[in-house]
Amino acid sequence: MAGHAFGDLLKRLRIERKLTLRQFCHQSGFDPGNYSRLERGVFSPPQDRQKLEQYAKALALSPGGGDWLEFFDTAAASRGEIPQDLLADEEVVKKLPVLFRTLRAKPVSAEKLDELVDQIRRG
Repeated sequence: MAGHAFGDLLKRLRIERKLTLRQFCHQSGFDPGNYSRLERGVFSPPQDRQKLEQYAKALALSPGGGDWLEFFDTAAASRGEIPQDLLADEEVVKKLPVLFRTLRAKPVSAEKLDELVDQIRRG
């Protein structure tokens, strides 16, 4: 299932708003069948940024906030992509191979991964 992580996030955010799938879709104007397929990971997250923004706004995420970034990062990762803003950063792109080699070498703890990401960001 291609969009499972994204689907889990969509469902969690909707449930946090205390809405059933049908209530949420009715309020937001989304097709319940398609939205359900997204939540279940049957459909991959949309490529279209505008559509993702519609979902994010309907879920009451604040543009630029932590939840907003997590939403878009999870969508990209679920599609097997690296977020565009990271790809636009030449220094980050140069260091991605180190991250990939490290992750392939052995399982990395969450703390170690956070340290590695911080190192990459600092250059």
